Amino acid sequence: MSWRQIRPVALPIFGLLVAVVFLAPYIVMLLDSLRPGSEALASPPTFLPQHWQLDAYGEILGDSRFQNWLKTSLLVSLASTAIVILVAIPAAYFSARFKFPGKTAFLFLVLVTQMFAPTSLVVGIYREFFELSMVNTYGALILTNSAFNLAFAVWILHGFFAALPRELEEAAELDGNGRLGTMLRVMLPLTLPGVVTATIFTFIAVWNEYVVALTLMQDDDKKPLTVGISSYVTGYDQNWDQLFAASIVAIVPVVVLFAVIEKHLVGGLTAGSVK
Repeated sequence: MSWRQIRPVALPIFGLLVAVVFLAPYIVMLLDSLRPGSEALASPPTFLPQHWQLDAYGEILGDSRFQNWLKTSLLVSLASTAIVILVAIPAAYFSARFKFPGKTAFLFLVLVTQMFAPTSLVVGIYREFFELSMVNTYGALILTNSAFNLAFAVWILHGFFAALPRELEEAAELDGNGRLGTMLRVMLPLTLPGVVTATIFTFIAVWNEYVVALTLMQDDDKKPLTVGISSYVTGYDQNWDQLFAASIVAIVPVVVLFAVIEKHLVGGLTAGSVK
């Protein structure tokens, strides 16, 4: 048999295997959240729960600590993402469409900032916010996450703005649009896929951030999910079912965001400035 004959069967099978590999940790996590905590430590382990139960989900959703962690994660992620997008759009547009002294150095600096890991800067970050009396505040976490993700968003959006033809701006100017109107009414709809990409990556990065949150947030009620859910399993108290259930719930906002915003990723590709 030739490759042309077996390709319609081989490619879907290969794709299914790849999907299983990536989904396997989440499947195991889901199954462990549906079994009693003591069963998770049974030896030999079983793939499927011997006793199915949903008690862990009810316990975490009724836990005031979990509710506060979820509120903190949502607040910090949404606020940081909004700041990043609002600042990155004009910065990327100006750097892509206009020439100014130091433009190359600016873009290089934007790229270099992505090489610094939060772990290497966390001591300096803590000292800075300590001097400003902002340790253990939502503002400190929002500003830090915004700063770490702004460069990536600018770099992504810069490529989208730079790819648009100059004639679009000239036509917008003939219609009486200024620079702000041209950016908002003509250029921004055409770069919607880039805005969606930057939004998704920023939200996920902030949602999953751990080191800075662990360092800055000291009150248990103000911790985000990434830091808070680890308290379900300690040296004295081990609730594996609650830990896995909390991890499953923590995935939901990211999945919902992608489901809501994904259609704009395709719609933005066909958006135009010609009526």
